[in-house]
Amino acid sequence: MSSPVPAALPTAELHLHIEGTLEPELAVELARRNRVRLPHPDLASLRRAYSFSDLPSFLDLYYELSEVLQQPQDFTDLAEAYLTRAAAQGVRHAEVFVDPQAHTSRGVPLEVVLDGLAEAFRTAEERHGLSARLIACFLRDRDPAEAEALVPRLRPWHDLVIGVGLDSAEVGFPPELFRRAYALAADEGLHRVAHAGEEGPPGYVLGALDALGVERVDHGIRSIEDPALVARLREEQVPLTVCPLSNVALRAVPDLAAHPLRAMLDDGLLVTVNSDDPAYFGGYLHDNTVAVSRALGLGAAERRSLAEHSFRASFLPEADKQRHLAAVATAAEAG
Repeated sequence: MSSPVPAALPTAELHLHIEGTLEPELAVELARRNRVRLPHPDLASLRRAYSFSDLPSFLDLYYELSEVLQQPQDFTDLAEAYLTRAAAQGVRHAEVFVDPQAHTSRGVPLEVVLDGLAEAFRTAEERHGLSARLIACFLRDRDPAEAEALVPRLRPWHDLVIGVGLDSAEVGFPPELFRRAYALAADEGLHRVAHAGEEGPPGYVLGALDALGVERVDHGIRSIEDPALVARLREEQVPLTVCPLSNVALRAVPDLAAHPLRAMLDDGLLVTVNSDDPAYFGGYLHDNTVAVSRALGLGAAERRSLAEHSFRASFLPEADKQRHLAAVATAAEAG
């Protein structure tokens, strides 16, 4: 008999791509709405396509399906679907990635993307019991000049877009390429995060810290290979937003039993658990927590630490962090 599923604790989700929450059913619905021909003729074949050998094979489908997102209502519907699922999984605050260039490069105006998401996000607390903000990510496999040009265009949405990030194919595109874009973002008062150390080496984590001045590292699992980097991350308490099911799906680790999350916790790192692209990788936030906890033997104390870390690592005001931390304590003690 399998062990009972532990209750979801209040948690902040800090590594979630809104485009990666596009479930097959919604993709088919939006394709019909916008008369887009999908690369897979029916829902069953589309479901089968959600299987990947590495990051590039995932990104191919990810960008193909983004074609169904064309109108503000499409982005609103996408966000609404995520918020509903996230609330049910214990998420009480979400700092959500969006890839503006993936849409503007195919002719969808920035206003369509951000206004559509804003329609859902700005009332998320009232309707779903969670707060939500956006982090606009630069696509690292595109010209850094595009990222630099994007930064000032985000100004009309600074109540919603609180930071910038860096994602897409990692290897061959070191953080240093985006030094100027991040300097511009800092001048705008935006928070700075970046994907590093997933398929790329520990040196990419160092580059994100030193060249980009990031406040959080997304993924960062390969940091464990460099003892000096681990010591620095521990001393500076740099948050790492880890995504276990994603790491397995994209072959960054062979299976959950080999995941470095426990070692990272034991090393005193400020790690959090997140769902990355849950429609593609088989689970939302609590699904990730349960799966990796079972694989690594994490108990109630570790799950509480992960929830607490998530709020400490967030960009919430300090008073809000303390309010959520109190809620974690109450939930943990009750269950």
